[in-house]
Amino acid sequence: MDSTDSIKKEIAEVISNSSIPEDLPHSRNTLEWLLKLEPDADIDLQIAALGHDIDRAIEERKIRRLDYDNYDDFKQAHANNSAVILTEIMKNCNAPQKLIDDVVHLVEHHETGYDHRVDILKNADSLSFFQINLPYYFSRNDVNETKRRFLWGYRRLSENLKSIVAEFEYSDNELMLLVKGWLAS
Repeated sequence: MDSTDSIKKEIAEVISNSSIPEDLPHSRNTLEWLLKLEPDADIDLQIAALGHDIDRAIEERKIRRLDYDNYDDFKQAHANNSAVILTEIMKNCNAPQKLIDDVVHLVEHHETGYDHRVDILKNADSLSFFQINLPYYFSRNDVNETKRRFLWGYRRLSENLKSIVAEFEYSDNELMLLVKGWLAS
């Protein structure tokens, strides 16, 4: 098994132990969206897609929203922490330094965008949030918080990606009605 296969396996193992039920499906779905948006995505991007939120899966190392007044600061701390954890995994798997550096760059900027490659990761992550995470988020938060998070992510999308989100359907009728209303406003 080469180092990239070992890295992918270790990421999946860590995330599969998460107490957050959507973490593993979100990781896999982000990779699926990445490959839809960029079919020739290199291995660095693929590893970043799988591990971009890995800090959420490790309870004792997770960045907590309550520790930050500003949501953007929280998201940046989360991205940086995930990059640190991925660095440890990649070093343990004897990954080349060039791979480590590139994955770290991608993950550190996945919430804000930076360049073409980071933007692809950010977009794949965002689409996966709306497809996979949003129903779970709604089940744990009230309507106002869910709306805030929905709009925060939705405003970051280009028009063509917004049209993809508008096509998503949710089994929770209340959430579906709320989303339709948010999209219409």
